Amino acid sequence: MEREDKWKILKSEYIAHRPWMTARCDMVQLPDGRVNPEYWVLEFPDWVNVIAITKEGDMVMVRQYRYALGVTEYEICAGVIEEGEEPLVAAKRELLEETGYAGGEWTEYMTICANPSNHTNLAHTFLAIGVERVSEQQLDATEELTYHVIPQKEVFAMLQRGEMLQALMAAPLWKYFYEHPIEE
Repeated sequence: MEREDKWKILKSEYIAHRPWMTARCDMVQLPDGRVNPEYWVLEFPDWVNVIAITKEGDMVMVRQYRYALGVTEYEICAGVIEEGEEPLVAAKRELLEETGYAGGEWTEYMTICANPSNHTNLAHTFLAIGVERVSEQQLDATEELTYHVIPQKEVFAMLQRGEMLQALMAAPLWKYFYEHPIEE
């Protein structure tokens, strides 16, 4: 929903400009005329997430170290959408690269934003049902992760125990388990 009373950018200065993140500081004028001299915005490329379900009904997860928090955790497969790439194409590429899994039936599942107050990107989540292992991992030079095939019941238990801290991955998983309840 677009607002009629958008903030007006009076000045914009880029502080950092890198391929994976750009930081800028804007001076903005609110609709009532007040000025905020420092409004920080982080520009990231859009991301994709994949909830991948094997033909046997298990989930394909990745496990990796997250430097900022100093934790290693399980996550759904995810990555950056390359410039000019469609989200579905990026999602299929990321799943194949990180896990070696492909195929199945793909559905756009949900789109969310980490923090719309100061992040510019969206995270597009896809549901891939019936995937199978077709190749080895093809990790980028700086990627260090392992893939795991885990029963849905255990993934749900990890989620309930608070073991998945990445909100952009936890939210789609909570939605999935709400729509596909685990039978006790």
